[in-house]
Order: sequence, then C-alpha cells, then structure tokens
Amino acid sequence: MRKIITIQHTQSEQHLNKMIGSWSDWDLTASGIDQANNIGKRLSSEINANEYVLYSSDLSRAKSTAEIVGSYLGTSPIYAEALREFHLGEAIGHSKEWAKNNLCCSVFPGTVDWSQKVDDIPFANSETKLDVWNRVSVFLDNVLRATDKNLIIVSHDGTLSILFAIWLGLDIEQLNRISFFGKTGGVSFLSEDDHGNRIIHRLNDMSYIQ
Repeated sequence: MRKIITIQHTQSEQHLNKMIGSWSDWDLTASGIDQANNIGKRLSSEINANEYVLYSSDLSRAKSTAEIVGSYLGTSPIYAEALREFHLGEAIGHSKEWAKNNLCCSVFPGTVDWSQKVDDIPFANSETKLDVWNRVSVFLDNVLRATDKNLIIVSHDGTLSILFAIWLGLDIEQLNRISFFGKTGGVSFLSEDDHGNRIIHRLNDMSYIQ
C-alpha cells in the first residue's frame, strides 16, 4: 500500500495582513512556527520516517513548514515549483480587498480568488485550475514512478485541493461545481491499496497543530 500525507502550510503573515498569498514569499508567524513544530512532533511518533520522502513547495511559508517537520523526521525536503500555490497574476502584491474589486470572472461561493470554472482566469495573467491540474498531475506521476516510498507533501490550500481531486480520479470538469477547502496546518492521509484503489482516510485533520 502506498501512503501519502499532505500538510497545508501553517499560519503565515498573509493570513494576518489580509494580503493575497499566491507566489509571494510570506514568512511563518510565531504561531505558524509552533504549529509546524507540533505537526512534526506528532508525525514523528506515528510514522516510520525512513519509509517516507518529503516534498515541498519552494515558497517560503511551505518551505519553512517542511523544514521544521523534516527536522523531527530526520529528513530534508525536496523542493518542487510544481507544488506552489496558484499563480494569481496581477493580484500578487495586492490585498484580498483589492482582489474582490478586480475579479475577471465569477468565483466559488465564499472565496476571493478561486474561479468557478476550470478554465476561467480570476485576474490578468493568472493560472487557471486546469493549469494547476496539469502541473500537479505531472509532478505526482513522476514522483510515484521515481520512488516506491511513501510521500509527505507540504503545499498550499488551492494546490492541495487540486491534488485531492486528481488522487480520487475525478474528471477535471467536476471542479466547476465541487471543491476541497483546507485550513492552515491541516494534515490529510491518502493511500492507494494493492488493487489500485485510491482512498482519502482523513481530510484536513486540524488536531496536529495543537
């Protein structure tokens, strides 16, 4: 059985200053550092770290989360640009309030920058859901072929939402009407059994940051 643990990066500065995250490099807050330490401690008591390879987005908030978690597991992250959050084009460097007032398409209810349709562009020069689907699909296929080990993946809310859909074998068009919303520091557990069945055992478990 192949196992994957995903970690949504812990609290970072843009969660407090109400800025767009995207490809901007935001540092973890003091609380985010504590949360990452708690995740690392908990995982180190639950898994055999030698059975896992740790991958992470190379953006600062995910990178720092992965480095802290990895320190408890005795492993260093492998950084992958494919695991970055959505590139939001001209919204980068702006506030979420600015984003609300400058949308180029309809967004999923309750969100600021999550386009409703898979090929919609929320801001000029943004990635679409399809763009992120393609880069995450290539990453996941390559990594699963490259190693027989289990995986730990540290990434971002939007990117992990796409990864979960890919893992379950959903048709991308279904993302026009469904989504997987995560929370800061959420830990999820996925697996593929010996018959090729893919499972999400736990989604966005928040107990690990405590």
